[in-house]
Amino acid sequence: MKLLVTGGAGFIGSHAVLEFLLAGHDVLSLDNYSNSSPEALKRVAKLAGRAPEVLEGDLRDEALLLALMREKRFDAVVHFAGLKAVGESVEKPLIYVDNNIVGSAHLLKAMKDVGCKNLVFSSSCTVYGMPQKNPIGEDHPRSALNPYGRSKLVIEDMCFDLARSESGWHMALLRYFNPVGAHDSGDIGEDPRGIPNNLVPFVMQTAVGRHPHVNVWGKDYPTPDGTGIRDYIHVVDLAKAHLAAVERIASFNGAEPVNLGTGKGYSVLDVISAAGKAAGKDIPYKVGPRRAGDAPEVWGNPSLAAKKLGWTCEKGLGEMVADHWRWQKKNPEGYKAG
Repeated sequence: MKLLVTGGAGFIGSHAVLEFLLAGHDVLSLDNYSNSSPEALKRVAKLAGRAPEVLEGDLRDEALLLALMREKRFDAVVHFAGLKAVGESVEKPLIYVDNNIVGSAHLLKAMKDVGCKNLVFSSSCTVYGMPQKNPIGEDHPRSALNPYGRSKLVIEDMCFDLARSESGWHMALLRYFNPVGAHDSGDIGEDPRGIPNNLVPFVMQTAVGRHPHVNVWGKDYPTPDGTGIRDYIHVVDLAKAHLAAVERIASFNGAEPVNLGTGKGYSVLDVISAAGKAAGKDIPYKVGPRRAGDAPEVWGNPSLAAKKLGWTCEKGLGEMVADHWRWQKKNPEGYKAG
């Protein structure tokens, strides 16, 4: 298949591009590199033995996007591009409207214009808001606790509305839980700009000396060790789920959501302990007060993914942190040295 991958140089995007290339698909990555590096795709090309086509551009550039879609006539679009920092979204909500929502509207409009009706969308478990029950199934009520989550929810609604408006759309709305890890080569991985917002990259940066300690927000939750529990998923497992979605996209009738996770929860202290074993050192942490809006436990029910995609996670927490550590140790400053 000929695939357009938006945000193909990002953390998840680069791993997905690699899986697509290894499976024999042709890929064009469109990325503005606002939170990624062209170096990632150079390394993907070496790992795959062939390179994706690469174009620097922005989804908000309607003319560029429409010209690209008309020229290339893609079989499907895999849409990763978007800002993803919860804290930043609270501070700068309009940027998330402009980048995530407006950019996605332009993409859907261009797809409609050229008759490309196959889409795999990078959604998020944030669309579930504060969990009412665990494990979370796709039928869990949706809500948003912050502008980032709201942007994902609005984009999902655009997909639902578009699919209802005319027949022929095949849209896989993949709701991730917490992607971590890296390719086992250690050559591609997560390289967040500034201070990481997520636990595992912060833990690994602490292990290489970039931070004095890990902040543990709350140790008085009703969980076995008092810290919050989340469902973590290895980024390579996640990338393979996208490959499965692309290859089974015709089975999606309209717009359908699918959870991607392990179906297991690990606490903050579980992650810190496992990361310490992988790094061969104790990772210091300090306990602080709970953060507003944090749920005690969030973990998903991935059974639909097994049925719909023929896919299940293969890697556990030990492999997740070992691979993430290999990336961090090999690239202590991320892609800067590339």
